[in-house]
Amino acid sequence: MLEITQLCKTYATGDTALREVTFRVPRGQMVGLIGPSGAGKSTLIRCINRLVEPSAGRVRLGDTELTRLHGRGLRQARRRIGMIFQEYALVERLTVMENVLSGRLGYVSFWRSFTRRFPGRDIENAYRLLDRVGLLDHADKRADALSGGQRQRVGIARALAQEPELLLVDEPTASLDPRTSRQIMRLLREVCAERDLPAIVNIHDVPLARRFVDRLVGLRAGRQVFDNAPDALDEAALTAIYGTEEWHTLHADADGVEDAPARPARARPVEVAS
Repeated sequence: MLEITQLCKTYATGDTALREVTFRVPRGQMVGLIGPSGAGKSTLIRCINRLVEPSAGRVRLGDTELTRLHGRGLRQARRRIGMIFQEYALVERLTVMENVLSGRLGYVSFWRSFTRRFPGRDIENAYRLLDRVGLLDHADKRADALSGGQRQRVGIARALAQEPELLLVDEPTASLDPRTSRQIMRLLREVCAERDLPAIVNIHDVPLARRFVDRLVGLRAGRQVFDNAPDALDEAALTAIYGTEEWHTLHADADGVEDAPARPARARPVEVAS
């Protein structure tokens, strides 16, 4: 369980990015974080893993209050949080396998990481993960030889190699074509269900979010203005999040767009912090 309570972020310039954001994400639930550019979505994700320091509020993962940690305790806690980036953040000169194994760097000694001599268990698990994301045949390719969708799959495998308790996903489909975007979102949803992982996905594509996530949280100017199931995202809610627009177009499926399979039975109902 991830619990965010009255999270605030004000920068040194005086700009406020987050204003008392509060919600919970239970195990196995994939939450889509939506809102206009500048709403605070990326800041929220980075405050959770402390890449950005919150100004106030609390973030708790399981029994650990992340916002109170420093030094070694914070480094150890970050091992429990898998991060998947918009721009993949791969080391392009390394192989796919080496990039996946980099998810274990927080668990091995400096010399093992420096010489890239990982334990056999980690290597076996990396092969299993590459098989799961459909890239087993690409294990020995350099990362710069892959397509965008393949690179994002490597990023997913690398995050899972950490054996995380939480996934944070920042714009995973921004650089991908529509078909590949659906494949990546479907894969994320499946691995969250399989591993009972809570996940927060920062995503601009509202129709794609509605199609694949279990729940949506909407931000506007740093404030939380929506928290409900995708089916509840009507025109009034969209206007509250984004402002006035012709929102009826979001309800129409594009020609030839493949529907997502039904959400896994284990998906949790909406749970809002009191």
